[in-house]
Amino acid sequence: MQTRVEIADFENWRAVAEGAARIMREGEVVALPTETVYGLGAVAFDPEAVARVFEAKDRPSFDPLIVHIAGIRDLGRVAVVPAEVEDIVRQLAKAFWPGPLTMVLPKHEDVPDLVTSGLPTVAVRVSKHEVMRYLTRELGPIAAPSANRFGRISPTSAGAVLRELDGRIPLVVDGGACSDGLESTIIAVEPGEKRPILRLLRPGPVTREELQKFGKVPKVRRVTDDRPEAPGGLDSHYAPEVPVLLHESPDKFEPEDGKRYALLSYRGDPGDGYLQIHDWVRLEILSPGKGKLAEAAVRFFHALRSLDVEGVDAIVAEPVSDVGLGSAIMDRLRRAAFR
Repeated sequence: MQTRVEIADFENWRAVAEGAARIMREGEVVALPTETVYGLGAVAFDPEAVARVFEAKDRPSFDPLIVHIAGIRDLGRVAVVPAEVEDIVRQLAKAFWPGPLTMVLPKHEDVPDLVTSGLPTVAVRVSKHEVMRYLTRELGPIAAPSANRFGRISPTSAGAVLRELDGRIPLVVDGGACSDGLESTIIAVEPGEKRPILRLLRPGPVTREELQKFGKVPKVRRVTDDRPEAPGGLDSHYAPEVPVLLHESPDKFEPEDGKRYALLSYRGDPGDGYLQIHDWVRLEILSPGKGKLAEAAVRFFHALRSLDVEGVDAIVAEPVSDVGLGSAIMDRLRRAAFR
């Protein structure tokens, strides 16, 4: 299969999206831009198309997909919202949709079991990217995990998608670089005694601190078996081909003779202690000098992918502040480093 790339710029994005819709109506899958990372989209109510998503990604069937909808009016097509949480779901949707928040709710019977990996719940969000918004209006709900091979680094550009899935899918819609750079925050919305419970299943651009305004947010629980409750929940995920070494302090790094190392630095500040401890083959800085978490998040996957193709033996990762958006970055680093 030859994979085409169509550029969706300001002038022609609608025509490109219409072409993508025609392909998806025929049961094919298409790589689509979103504000978080690129997604591999299929019509959610077409089980054969959804199966092609799993096949193209080499994704195991036990890992559920996120379903994208056009807006809260379509929520009832894919989820059954319990009366006890209906108000808080609407509040969260008003605050964060369209945007990078995914809610896990009881699934509607029309949603194929393959989409939810047989779970009784479905993960739902509304993207703010115009291409995905157009396609969900035209085609209805779209199942779309990240457009990469399973467990690998998420793509934030069309070029990254092509390196992962060239020859496996018919079309990549190039909508430019993703504005957020990290996958959506995922929460399970549940009733509580005094306040709703927003169980944080995956940290992301919508932070724990923001969610605490709407309900009680317990700390993230680690998956204890091989059946994740939501996408991105496995211990090992978002991983480069080469090992990632995550050290809480520079004195923990012990280089092996003859091995080549690259450094993924947060600020590139010598005062942080990492720059001077080794003669690094390659250096990538997430937020040069500033230490801004939003900039670090946007650059994170691109920087990790750049180091992965450098021919090094390992990537040493400098930690970032584990609060706010930093919690999402650290979540990705820990999973990338898990062995």
